[in-house]
Amino acid sequence: MSDIGYFAWNLVDRGDAPCVRDDNTELGYAAYAERIDILAAQFAKLGVTRGSVVAAWLPNRVELLIALEAAWRLGATATPVNPQFLLPEAKRQIDDCDAVLVVAEKDEPGLGRPILLVDDFATTLDDSWRPPAEPAPDDIALLIYTSGSTGVPKGVELAHANLQYMGTAIGQNADLSASDHALLILPLFHVNAIAVSFIAPVLVGGQLTVTGHFSVTRFFADVARLRPTYFSAVPTIYAMLVSKMPDDADLSSLRFAICGAAPISRELLVKVEGALGIPILEGYGLTEGTCASACNPLNGKRKVGTVGPALAGQTIAIADHDGNHLPPGESGEVIISGPSVMRGYLNLPDATAATIKDGWLYTGDVGKLDEDGYLTLVDRVKDMIIRGGENIYPKEIENALAEHPAVLEAAVVGRPDDVYGEVPVGYVVPYPDAEVTGEELLEHLSSRLTRVKLPVSVTVVDALPRNPVGKIDKPTLRVQAKATP
Repeated sequence: MSDIGYFAWNLVDRGDAPCVRDDNTELGYAAYAERIDILAAQFAKLGVTRGSVVAAWLPNRVELLIALEAAWRLGATATPVNPQFLLPEAKRQIDDCDAVLVVAEKDEPGLGRPILLVDDFATTLDDSWRPPAEPAPDDIALLIYTSGSTGVPKGVELAHANLQYMGTAIGQNADLSASDHALLILPLFHVNAIAVSFIAPVLVGGQLTVTGHFSVTRFFADVARLRPTYFSAVPTIYAMLVSKMPDDADLSSLRFAICGAAPISRELLVKVEGALGIPILEGYGLTEGTCASACNPLNGKRKVGTVGPALAGQTIAIADHDGNHLPPGESGEVIISGPSVMRGYLNLPDATAATIKDGWLYTGDVGKLDEDGYLTLVDRVKDMIIRGGENIYPKEIENALAEHPAVLEAAVVGRPDDVYGEVPVGYVVPYPDAEVTGEELLEHLSSRLTRVKLPVSVTVVDALPRNPVGKIDKPTLRVQAKATP
């Protein structure tokens, strides 16, 4: 028996203990394991074998998790597809990985692939079913496609060992046990939800509730009714929660929450912790690093403004342009090594070689470590603005904007300039019912930043553009900024 403990043959030993539920289905561990075996047998009859790829084009629901695990049961690879994708977008991903089967809610003849509808899932186990050999730790379990904000989306190959490590490390960092209950609110086509809210609780015998489309009203109702102990969310969701939190919200079941996928400002983090009354563990990671590489611990020193130290088993270093490691306090590119590093990009050896060098994952993020090994992110390498030869990091300006009490979210990008090459421009979303102007925000910044870092303009907007995983879409903002002199 391998140590890959999120598979059906280990789940069944937990009997009727609650495992997973959504709005329509509730399963204990043994029943969940049986559903996995039933679907795996059906997959096998439809041609799924060890090493093939199954695409799951589904919204958040229990059947999506069952489909992932049924593929793993056969030694196949699963690739979740964004349920909001239009047919051409979905087809691009499904063709890229050459999926032999697509699991979906409705028929899509344009895919040109065999499709198994959720309503056609088998309900009884075929008598001829014989479980195959367990997958090896290095077999590819997941293909998670990057958002494509810097180009064509790439398939990130994550092995079973990557997932096993990540679920265990997250559980240890937050002291998870069988009494924990994750409220899964992030999309399951993203590795955060899979690792933090699915694999981590299942590894320790806990439970999870899968919610459908997120809403603030639903969130608070679900917490009061279902009594989860933790959840993971992105800064935008936290901003929505604190701005629309009802006076009678019952959050007494929550032990902590996790914030990832994008940096959260110090001001918002403090505000969220005060409003929700729980510690918010800010972490950092990439899909290429199986979700998380650093995180503030639940039991231990938490440093607001940092994303914490490296998770146990991983090493984080800061490198200069030549790959030399820099001492604490110096800024450079964040690089990562350890059991979280992906196996590579699917069918893209050159891109893989450019990202993983001598065992180190080059993240494209600029950061610095303190003497205790806590990581502070400075910005993205590609987001840096060079104004008349001066390097400017948008995150510094965004953090200064976030200090204004009216600012809910802020984003700063570079705009081409005939004289300086690039100049920073800012976009701000205010809190509901707050009133602020761009001129006021520029005045606010003038006492916090040197002149060269001041944006040439700050525009107040209702919302910021986002990519499929909820991160602020800076490439789109750059296009907008270029079109608005």
